[in-house]
Amino acid sequence: MNINQVREQLKIDEGVKYEVYEDHLGYKTFGIGHLVTANDEEYGAAVGCPVSEERVNAVFDKDVETYITESKKVFPNLDELHEEAQQVIVNMCFNMGAPRLSNFKKFVAAVNDDNWSTAAVEMMDSRWAKQVGVRAERLRDRISALSTWKPTPINDEFKKQRDEINDMYTKKGI
Repeated sequence: MNINQVREQLKIDEGVKYEVYEDHLGYKTFGIGHLVTANDEEYGAAVGCPVSEERVNAVFDKDVETYITESKKVFPNLDELHEEAQQVIVNMCFNMGAPRLSNFKKFVAAVNDDNWSTAAVEMMDSRWAKQVGVRAERLRDRISALSTWKPTPINDEFKKQRDEINDMYTKKGI
């Protein structure tokens, strides 16, 4: 997965604030959509309390890795999905968390069946879609576009080259 693309998209979707603020649900947040927890040094800080750019970036990097891992709890096959689907799923998980994402049962089933048009419809049948509005529509459109995607078949020559490279690394103990 192109993590830099995921990061850039999340910066756009979440915005960047170098202070503690209340999100649309009234929870204290800072940086790039980071919900303040009891483990954060910002815990108990007043709304408006400044947060350094270095702190925001460090927490964001950790959050992205956390939500990739969380996404894999809902989609154990995440790494095998189309790159676009991986990025959308991580974006959704970052926004709502794995427990809520796992409640999108029909979406999860459609993704696992590579039924992208159904997955796109199921994304929008939620309170989440109403809460995030344009973000949900854009993510839906990215998933919907996958319905025209066809995987490129692996030809025999490619398989032979891949197997030779794997054998070479195996012999070297890599």
